Amino acid sequence: RAALTVLFVSVSAVLLFLAEKHSLYYIYTALSKPVDQPGIYQFTAMGLLDDREIDSYNSKEQKKIPRQQWMKEKMQEDYWEKGTQSRKSKEQWFNVNVDILMKRMRHNESDLHVLQWRHGCEIEKQGDEVKFSKGIDEYSYDGENFLSFDDKESQWVASVDAALPTKRKWDNVPILNQYTKGYLEKECVDWLNKFREYEDLKLRNGSPPDVHVFAKRSFSDKTKLRLTCLATGFYHKDTFLTIRKYCSPLPEDELESTGIRPNHDETFQLRKSVEISEDEKADFDCFVAQRTLKGPIIVRWGRQTKIIKGLCPLLEDQLVSLSQQNSITHGGQKSVEAGLGTTHDDPGLDSTSSTVKADPAIHSVELMYFLSNQHGSAPGMMKRISSSFVRPKLSPCKNQEANEAKSLNP
Repeated sequence: RAALTVLFVSVSAVLLFLAEKHSLYYIYTALSKPVDQPGIYQFTAMGLLDDREIDSYNSKEQKKIPRQQWMKEKMQEDYWEKGTQSRKSKEQWFNVNVDILMKRMRHNESDLHVLQWRHGCEIEKQGDEVKFSKGIDEYSYDGENFLSFDDKESQWVASVDAALPTKRKWDNVPILNQYTKGYLEKECVDWLNKFREYEDLKLRNGSPPDVHVFAKRSFSDKTKLRLTCLATGFYHKDTFLTIRKYCSPLPEDELESTGIRPNHDETFQLRKSVEISEDEKADFDCFVAQRTLKGPIIVRWGRQTKIIKGLCPLLEDQLVSLSQQNSITHGGQKSVEAGLGTTHDDPGLDSTSSTVKADPAIHSVELMYFLSNQHGSAPGMMKRISSSFVRPKLSPCKNQEANEAKSLNP
């Protein structure tokens, strides 16, 4: 019965982990005038898959370029050429519309003003089931929310009075709202899954995360140790990590977590800690699971070994089976960026530590968060973002209607 209890608790924890959340966002940022600062352009754009940059464009280079190796390998040259033309069109759209807003707001042209646009989708994946979770299409002006699309009601929402003329104009063009809703709920999800498939194929051939277990004297109780599990060098933010005692996960409310933090090389790290009695230290292990791994990584305190099977044979067999079942493939479609009519294929260690590798290449520990990793809840959208968008393909006449409607001018 004890073994079955351990199996149920641990498998339940991993099943919870397997309920993955993923996002695809494209963000654009336009300045009202050039800024003489390195790395800051009058217009920038980027695509973000799970908060990681996958492509970019700026007004100086005027070329859409891949930011991940798998994007460069998987997407054909035609994709980048058409994407470049689409973003050049968007750059012109932003130049016109930032002027429109400045006049509407009665702002001085000598001051710097910023217009931003973010749109994309989020999904939840449980096993083989992929479910649309949320779609966002929103504009901000000078860091404040301006206008957003209500996906459920299929209408635009003005955050300020100055946005009301634009809301009324866009809501009076039904094809525009149908176009936006269709992209958020279907086309964006298709591209998200396609990009994730390409990324997963690349990561499955890569190195697993480095896992380390170490301990320090507790600051609050000198008779205890603070046992810490660190996983670093992983790309997927849905990586699951816990500390176990006798193969049973400790309750999350007993663990102190740093949360997922970025490394210097576009990978992530996560550490969790618990205070333990010194004579109990050999009874604990660190458990790490990830969908791109064939099985979990288990590192026991005090031993330099990687255990995938053997510590709890029945449990590990079940987890390997779950991991092998967790895969999905998707196809891609043609799409149109942002209603502009350009079609393209977008879419400090003490004590002994145990490590997965005998000679691990430990990633640097960065303690800062990037604002872009928290853009889902940041007011006024982002401060460090921009990108190009993918939209459903329209017939030429409908495409023209959407283009004509997509102006901030009433």
